[in-house]
Amino acid sequence: MGQRDDLLAGARQCLIEKGYAHTTARDIVAVTGANLASIGYHFGTKDALLNAAVMETFTEWGSSIEGAAAFLPGTTPESRLEAFLTGLLATAPEQRSMMVASTQALAQAEFAPDVREQLAATFVKVRSDLAAMVLGVAPDVVTQEQARTTGSLALTLINGAMSQWLVDAAAAPRAGELVEAIRSLAGSSPRG
Repeated sequence: MGQRDDLLAGARQCLIEKGYAHTTARDIVAVTGANLASIGYHFGTKDALLNAAVMETFTEWGSSIEGAAAFLPGTTPESRLEAFLTGLLATAPEQRSMMVASTQALAQAEFAPDVREQLAATFVKVRSDLAAMVLGVAPDVVTQEQARTTGSLALTLINGAMSQWLVDAAAAPRAGELVEAIRSLAGSSPRG
């Protein structure tokens, strides 16, 4: 592993142990044995390093769950979404500290334009990936409209479900309940 990878691993460890808001650059270098300047060299800022660690973790987590749900043969978009949400909620307990760190990173976006830009770029990719998973197609065929609509709905459901789970896991909605609510809304008569 190179120094950049060591810094990412150290940042992940600090996120788990201290959370986003309480991790300092000195904490990261203490874990990795690197020097402070190496953070600037590889990432620009401590926040950029922490964001990269959060995004890397969520990409790995999402990819592992997505692999199980993406191309289930003979399934509908609703069942793929339900399978993904079920997997997400099932693995939430082991990912709790990273979900908290992600929430803290999101809150930083209001005050740090570079954090906001990084998160915005990540959301563009995530929306496209989620649309591909839900629609059961390869990511390279997802249209901008599908990413903006289907991908955004999936991302909204994920973020909302995970936020509720963090606050009160017992009362948080289950995947089947969320998908059933979508079915119910889709079956209701349009407003005129």
